[in-house]
Amino acid sequence: MARQHIEIRQNFNAPVEKVFPELTDHESFGALMGTNFKRVIDSPDENKNGVGSVRRIRSFPVPAFEETVVNYVPNELMEYVITKGSPVKNHFGRMVFTESDHETRLFYTIDFEPRLPFIFLGPLLKRSIEKPVRQAIQRFAATFQD
Repeated sequence: MARQHIEIRQNFNAPVEKVFPELTDHESFGALMGTNFKRVIDSPDENKNGVGSVRRIRSFPVPAFEETVVNYVPNELMEYVITKGSPVKNHFGRMVFTESDHETRLFYTIDFEPRLPFIFLGPLLKRSIEKPVRQAIQRFAATFQD
């Protein structure tokens, strides 16, 4: 089965301290997406969205699934994997944040394979994931424009 790869690069006219918390907080990211994201397990670390935190995502018509944060460095990095449910397998999401001159750069990648071996399922899932995520991040970036 063909592995699918999504890359989203977005600049924000704001310091990383304003951007990182919004995109890595489970509920606020869900609100940006217009999707039901709910943190079901808090991280035992200082930040409740850090390593070990779990968010449940409900988005019709896909059955609910859960993502678990596996790496978290404040204002720099969040990585997560799907740990329960979902029509995809071997999923890995990675958000890398850098800042230069009070402008934040996000490099967001999502890799996965479809769970079922249908030839067009991978590209279909990729489009259904990529488009709303890209649009939500672009809308969020627009809130920082002068």
